Amino acid sequence: MGLLSGVSEFFGLDIGTTAIRLVELRGSGRVKALNKYAFIPLDGKMSLSESKADHQKLAKVVQDLLAQAEITTQNVAVGLPSNRVSITVSDIDRLAPDEIAQTIRYQADSLIPTPLAESKLDWAVLGDSPVDKDKVEILLTSVTNEYVENRLDMLESIGLNVISFEPDSIALARAVIPAEATTSQMVVDIGFRSTDIVIALNGSPRLARSIPTGSEAIIKSASQNLSIDDTQAQQFISKFGLSKDKLEGQIYHAIIGTVETLMTEIDKSIKFFQARYKQTKVERIIVTGGASAVPEFPLYIANKSGINVEVGNAWRNVSFPSNRQNELLASSNHFCVAAGLAEREE
Repeated sequence: MGLLSGVSEFFGLDIGTTAIRLVELRGSGRVKALNKYAFIPLDGKMSLSESKADHQKLAKVVQDLLAQAEITTQNVAVGLPSNRVSITVSDIDRLAPDEIAQTIRYQADSLIPTPLAESKLDWAVLGDSPVDKDKVEILLTSVTNEYVENRLDMLESIGLNVISFEPDSIALARAVIPAEATTSQMVVDIGFRSTDIVIALNGSPRLARSIPTGSEAIIKSASQNLSIDDTQAQQFISKFGLSKDKLEGQIYHAIIGTVETLMTEIDKSIKFFQARYKQTKVERIIVTGGASAVPEFPLYIANKSGINVEVGNAWRNVSFPSNRQNELLASSNHFCVAAGLAEREE
């Protein structure tokens, strides 16, 4: 799933549930210059569909986006949605690189959820194991051949050259976690149908989970509990959020049950991480995605967890003209994965 060597120009493509986003950067080094970014809305049913006809429609939407953004390179780094990817951290014996490959393949059935013959595997050695001094820690990612091949066929059908597939959660961490961070950082990316939770240590993900609760579930809570339609519910949530003193706290009470479900999963993830990495604690939670703009939502997470919370910035490692700052920061919540893909190095 790695990057092909010798490719200097490419763009990052994030095919989400409700939109497709792309980012193209220029230059080299840690901070690259923004060249192009764009998005196009997407029918959620189409993005999740397995049918050939919908794959063709999806290809057409991607093509429209490329034309809109005036993308000239055919090279693309593509995100893999978290619900399609297995990411696990495991300990194995200290071995030479080729022996590590053999050992992982030998143990794969116990490490990944799909049969090895039907899966694409990728791994990276992270360093010493925190629980066994005789072993090293590896980050192992897997995705089914069928999913990757379908996506590859779809993108190649419109003339694109896929140079890499990468899990969204890894791209996300690259975009929003400071490169110089030496402490543990958590990213909570709240999408439409699900929420990605990533905890990284020294910049490398050590835990990645996808929770089937996102903005849609929060909106449904409001519409059902207040007997209003989804559009109105979304407007109320965007305006009043988790404020207890607005509209007599009606919005707060309507959505707090769903928000607490999400908070329970965040808490569970922190405990799971700290059970393995006993010498470190999560220093910061970075919130991104649609719900991160909900009033008082980041504050609620900070109060509940006792951890500093900040709203993620997709353009943290990207340079751009100062007169575009307001425009870019307004859209930052939604471009973290695409920006992280575009920031990949060989």
